[in-house]
Amino acid sequence: MTSMIKIDVVKRIDANPISRFQWWIYILCGVCMVLDGFDVQAMGYVAPALLQDWQVDKAALGPVFGAGLFGLLIGSLLLSIAADKLGRRPVLLASTFFFGLCMLATPLARSIEELFIMRFITGFGLGAIMPNAMALCGEFSPRRKRISIMMLVSCGFTIGAMLGGVVAAALIPQFGWQSVFYLGVILPILLGLLMLVHLPESIQFQVLSGKKQSQALAVLQQALPNEKRPHTAQLIVAEEPAKGMPVMALFKEGRARSTLMIWCISFLNMIALYFLSNWLHTITKLAGLSLQQAVLVGAALQLGGTFGTVAMGRLIDRIGFRRVLIPCFISAAIFIALIGHTADTVLLLFGAVFLTGFAVVGGQPAINAMAANNYPTALRTTSVGWSLGIGRIGSLIGPVLGGQLIALNWSQSTLFHLVALPSVLIVLILLLGSRAQAVRNQRAAAQRS
Repeated sequence: MTSMIKIDVVKRIDANPISRFQWWIYILCGVCMVLDGFDVQAMGYVAPALLQDWQVDKAALGPVFGAGLFGLLIGSLLLSIAADKLGRRPVLLASTFFFGLCMLATPLARSIEELFIMRFITGFGLGAIMPNAMALCGEFSPRRKRISIMMLVSCGFTIGAMLGGVVAAALIPQFGWQSVFYLGVILPILLGLLMLVHLPESIQFQVLSGKKQSQALAVLQQALPNEKRPHTAQLIVAEEPAKGMPVMALFKEGRARSTLMIWCISFLNMIALYFLSNWLHTITKLAGLSLQQAVLVGAALQLGGTFGTVAMGRLIDRIGFRRVLIPCFISAAIFIALIGHTADTVLLLFGAVFLTGFAVVGGQPAINAMAANNYPTALRTTSVGWSLGIGRIGSLIGPVLGGQLIALNWSQSTLFHLVALPSVLIVLILLLGSRAQAVRNQRAAAQRS
């Protein structure tokens, strides 16, 4: 009798070029991220028209914005755990259909209280999108390009946020603010139907969770069509299935230090990112820029982030996370501080904001990719979800802290020096992590010798 052929899934994906089937997965997940970014920013774009329609004070929408972010936080924490137990595909599908239905219900709200509830529920469903999309793309990517692909897919969020403004500007004057949400119903439902037919489950997850080998083999054959393998082959993954609660496993087997480091830098970066996203255009408008210039400053931040995400993904695949992220956040601290000194010169201001976006906005997908890359398959969605969830505590603090600091009437230079502080702390944490890793490597080498 001949022994059964064993195929290591990860090694086979690593050894082959990226197929059309894999690119289709990346595109579907990328569009998911576009719709995620569109929905998260939709409320901000419709706010002026809604305030005029309902005749309420602008301060009344503050809790509504916070409710959406808080829902994202809770959804990231809870639904990522569900995905590592049930699979990436079912949770991603359910989340896509769910937030489409929530978009349908949002314009039916008739009070601030109802809007608050709907934005929280919508945010909760959206919390599953980014962790699952990144994990699924990572598990269908060869190691040599894994980080750049995950970060490229992450660009979808920023693109969706920018497209939201264009769509809102076109629709609201003709059809009212409700039309933005009605469009947000159609797109997720259509995408969900496409995903239902064409989006597979992660092969690694299927193998580790004991699914039928025939199903996993069929997906592997689609992903690697140039390879022929017997239908009796056994697929393997060089990992052990996780036991118990995935969150607790993030702190076992020497992972605690890495977990805490990723959580801290995600939290700190989101404080700066959401301060800048929410207050930059207001601060620059108060400094004397026209309304159009102030809006373009906000766009420059996001545009810089898109360029930063693409560029850093390629670099990280070549030289590793710390060698890219340490210079990245040193630059972030410098350019954030420079914003406070360039308000009088529009060209320099736009340059400082663009480079700040390159480092701060572009650095966040790198942090998310690090969370996905540093953990085994059975913990990957939980690791990204909890990194994002802890980070989103910072996204709640950033805008609130910004409002309090602006109320103190500090000079712009002092204000932006303070906003640069999270990036300085991130650099210190990464340097300490590098030092600790070097010490561990020396000890391991000494033990082997």
